[in-house]
Amino acid sequence: MRRFALPIAMTALLGTLANAGAALADAPKVVVSIKPIHSLVASVMQGVGEPALLVRGGASPHTYTLKPSDAKALSTADLVVWVGPEMESFLEKPLSSNAAKATVVTLMTVPGMTLLDAREGGAWEAHDHGHEHSHDHGKKDAHAHGHDDDHDHDEVNTHLWLDPVNARRIVTATAEALAAKDAVNAEAYRTNAERALQSIDALDAELKATLAPVAAKPFVVFHDAYQYYEARYNLSAVGSITVNPDRRPSAKRLSAIRAKIAGLDASCVFAEPQFEPALVRTVTEGTKAKTGVLDPEGADLAEGVALYPALMRNLAASLRGCLGG
Repeated sequence: MRRFALPIAMTALLGTLANAGAALADAPKVVVSIKPIHSLVASVMQGVGEPALLVRGGASPHTYTLKPSDAKALSTADLVVWVGPEMESFLEKPLSSNAAKATVVTLMTVPGMTLLDAREGGAWEAHDHGHEHSHDHGKKDAHAHGHDDDHDHDEVNTHLWLDPVNARRIVTATAEALAAKDAVNAEAYRTNAERALQSIDALDAELKATLAPVAAKPFVVFHDAYQYYEARYNLSAVGSITVNPDRRPSAKRLSAIRAKIAGLDASCVFAEPQFEPALVRTVTEGTKAKTGVLDPEGADLAEGVALYPALMRNLAASLRGCLGG
């Protein structure tokens, strides 16, 4: 009987691998727009399948152009997860044409998602986090991309994943959508989602402790991408260099931001890896403010499950390092 031990073990192993392969083959084809959302979706799909990502590497959704391979992925997708046209304007038309057969989860309209209005102008009052409201399916049309940079944009802040409470909702909405598409693996999605929710809660508590010592210190950001993060951790951003990251700010605006930095004795001005660092040097010239880098989308991080917690920790480390030094 001993001579059968190895074949039986191998048979069991091959059976396990075959089942895993079947699960991957049968999993819904999921396409996700940007890296932070992809990370959260991947956490729900662990062990079942891998979502495809459109905006890869350090590319910005504000300036992204859809590639032929992206169009092909959309054409075969069962499920597409994106923030909404206010964030990924490049996806709005392709979702109607290329992904007409897919179920589309638009996070801006997920029930219970907390949304914040974009702040007006470039110099804000301390702790002015806009108007918080919860959207069901009544989002407003907000395509103000052609406005002059110094004008107000009547739109919602789209960087909603930077609030861990919203990240929880993204995970839950993804698990529900996947379970509806794939009943065979529904339990796996729900188990993964519960594990992800516990990790997000632990991350949230960690970040609160990390950022508490610098909550009162004023700082300026490149553009208004961090409002959810600021509101969650009671941070004191006082302005942004630009309203629209696609457009260079006017000399008048840069002068106003420099005056704000000097008047409030802002501790730090933060650049972003995708955009022009020279603007940060311009507004800090002649002030005591230090400079740092914040990355709201994980441009320099490898895509996957680990990206979201790494992104959130990196923001905390940059803020603590520059404001607390």
